[in-house]
Amino acid sequence: MKLSQKFFAVESSKHLIKKFDCGKTDMNQFLSRFAVKHAKLGLSRTMVLTVDDETNNKDHVAAYYTIAASNVIRNAIPTNQSLPHYPIPVALLARLAVDVDFQGKNLGEKTLVYALRHVVRLCDRGLPAYGLVLDVLDDGALGFYQKFNFLHAFSDNPMRLFVPMDVLRQL
Repeated sequence: MKLSQKFFAVESSKHLIKKFDCGKTDMNQFLSRFAVKHAKLGLSRTMVLTVDDETNNKDHVAAYYTIAASNVIRNAIPTNQSLPHYPIPVALLARLAVDVDFQGKNLGEKTLVYALRHVVRLCDRGLPAYGLVLDVLDDGALGFYQKFNFLHAFSDNPMRLFVPMDVLRQL
């Protein structure tokens, strides 16, 4: 089985989304039940990294991430910069998961970096976002994200992380 070299927008006709298992029921169900629907509604975009599977006409999903637009109140953002008093536009990394068959192989790190670079490209093409917000699922995921020194917890919620766009552009 060979991993694809890039991520693709999820499509139920091309990807085995119901077979994905990262060990977290909520993450599995989102991919299988909501990712395609949310993309069609314009709520979010889920990107998948696939594995070529010659025994099936659909590709197995090794990892995925979901991004969306959002906003936050300025007082919650961990920054020293002076910001306006209205909600600040941000990109949201809503989900990131790796199938159990591919965990422990640095695929989570690679998926995160790919997702962050994707957000930078979107901003460079016109999506207004001061930074990126990441909602952490649980303590295990928090441990994963804490390895990255550029992600900082919100002042009022340690399970919500932030990184300014200018920092992401340096990755």
